[in-house]
Amino acid sequence: MLCSCLGGAKGPGLFFILPCVDTIIKVDLRTATFNVPPQEVLTRDSVTVSVDAVVYSRVFNPVISVTNVKNTQYATQLLAQTSLRNILGTKSLQEILTDREAIAASMQSHLDEGTDPWGVKVERVEIKDVRLPQSMQRSMAAEAEASREARAKVIAAEGEQKASRQLKEAADVIAESPIALQLRYLQTLTQISAEKNSTIIFPIPIELLSLVKR
Repeated sequence: MLCSCLGGAKGPGLFFILPCVDTIIKVDLRTATFNVPPQEVLTRDSVTVSVDAVVYSRVFNPVISVTNVKNTQYATQLLAQTSLRNILGTKSLQEILTDREAIAASMQSHLDEGTDPWGVKVERVEIKDVRLPQSMQRSMAAEAEASREARAKVIAAEGEQKASRQLKEAADVIAESPIALQLRYLQTLTQISAEKNSTIIFPIPIELLSLVKR
C-alpha cells in the first residue's frame, strides 16, 4: 500500500506523482511479528521474574498509521513492553506460571486498545518464557522434594494401617477356625517348595505346636 501526502492512500495499479511535491511512503499491510525483550518484573508477591513475549500485529488503516504516529512498529514495541510490565506487576508468581493464556489475552486487549488510534491491529500475543532466579528455583525444588517425601510417608503409613487391619481380620478368622491355621501352614510349605527348590524343610505337626502352646 502506498500513501501520498496529497492524494491519500493508493492501491494497486498505475498512478502519477509530482516530483519534489508528492511524498510516497510504503506501508506493509501484512502481519508483522516482533519479540518483546525480557522484562524484569516484580510480582504481586514480591518475586522478581524475567518474562518475554511475542506480538503479532498488522496495519489496518495506512493513512492513520502514517499521519498519527511517526513509527508504528517502534511505538507498538514500546507499548508492548510497558503493558507487559504493568499487567504482570498485578499478578502473583503462581498466576504467571499457570495463567499464561489469560495474561496474553489481557495484554492483547490492552495493546489493541492503545494501538487502535494508530491504525494498528494487534492480532495475537504469546508469553514465550518465564525465568526465575536461581535461588528461587532451588527453593521451589527443595519445597517440591519435601512435599513428595511427605506424601510418600503418608502413603506408607496408610499402607501399614491397612495391612495391620487385614492381619487382624486374618488372625480373628484363624482363631475362630483352628483348621485354617493348618491350611495356612500347608500353603506356606507349598510356596517355599516352589521358590526354594534347594531348601530342605522338616515340617512340624500342628498338633505338636498346640501341645507346646498349652
